[in-house]
Amino acid sequence: MSKLLNVSSSPHVRNGVSTKNLMYDVAIAMLPATIWGVMQFGIYSLVVVAATVLSCVLSEYAFETLMHKPVTISDGSAVVTGMILGLNMPPTIPLWMPVLGGVFAIIVVKQLYGGLGQNWMNPALAARCFLLISFAGSMTRFTDPVTDAIAGATPLATIKAGGTYDVASMFIGKIPGTIGEVSVIALLIGAFYLLYKKVITIRIPGTYILTFAIFAFIFGQHNLSYVLAEVCGGGLIFGAFFMATDYVTSPITPRGQIVFGVCLGILTGLFRLFGGSAEGVSYAIIFCNMLVPLIEKYTLPTAFGKGGKKNGGK
Repeated sequence: MSKLLNVSSSPHVRNGVSTKNLMYDVAIAMLPATIWGVMQFGIYSLVVVAATVLSCVLSEYAFETLMHKPVTISDGSAVVTGMILGLNMPPTIPLWMPVLGGVFAIIVVKQLYGGLGQNWMNPALAARCFLLISFAGSMTRFTDPVTDAIAGATPLATIKAGGTYDVASMFIGKIPGTIGEVSVIALLIGAFYLLYKKVITIRIPGTYILTFAIFAFIFGQHNLSYVLAEVCGGGLIFGAFFMATDYVTSPITPRGQIVFGVCLGILTGLFRLFGGSAEGVSYAIIFCNMLVPLIEKYTLPTAFGKGGKKNGGK
């Protein structure tokens, strides 16, 4: 009897990776962008990020307690949502606005749909779009880190208006913008950490950035400097590595992830080059989040023994 095989229910392959491990790796990966944002825009920007994180964590705790559900704040998902939302805020925004955004992200977008794993769009981006629609003036008022003056135009807005731009400053992060999106170097450091830890793969961000770059070259200005400026400007790098790769709202199939990245690149290009706004990453990701069920339907691999040709293909 001791030699009998024990058969258990699936899954049969397991590892030590947990939701908590993944979420805190993402939080660690965002620290370089956070630190750079604080260095450029001052201590108030750190207060904005901290307040947004606290708003998300407290909202999750309060909702789950009132609904008599297990409290899940220790898994780190609310922290990550708060950091992403906070880093998407202008550095001079009134504090109550990102706090309100944190409540919206957790309660309206995440918890009302069943909590982690059930939301159909990225909570942080949904909250950012909610704030953009509700408080457009405050959400588009940026600080120039060089002069400390209020600058209404980001490099993307300048490019769209036909003005000059400095790609080097955009790559380093000496430009107006939201707290966490300005430094491509800082964001790439975090991206490499996520790739090294295998939290994400290159499929979605790589396809997204490449598709957008090709779109910008074809339909924008036909020169490398312009394409680099479009890639380095705004929230493209931040969105590609930290938001489009969200496990819950992106495809799980390899082919689906490629299709997802292509859709993101095309939509971002359409919004930026042909839309009224200079940016478009947030809306592109949210729109593509809604396409995920359709993408997975047509890219899901056929199960072994199902749907194949019979009689040797005759």
